[in-house]
Amino acid sequence: MGRLLIALGLFFVVAGAAVMLAERFGIRLGHLPGDIQVEGKHGGFYFPIVTCLLISAIVSLISWFFRSR
Repeated sequence: MGRLLIALGLFFVVAGAAVMLAERFGIRLGHLPGDIQVEGKHGGFYFPIVTCLLISAIVSLISWFFRSR
């Protein structure tokens, strides 16, 4: 159990560093072109569809890479 928690912690550190690095290059996850945002008088709706697709593709590629080994 301890090794799993350490691995998850390292994963989150690497993911956080990747997000911070991407922001330096102008890629802000959650604010990509194609994300749906509708603002109304009394509220709004936001759905980051392109961000979800990008994260899904990256996770799929990583899982495919480790599965093929």
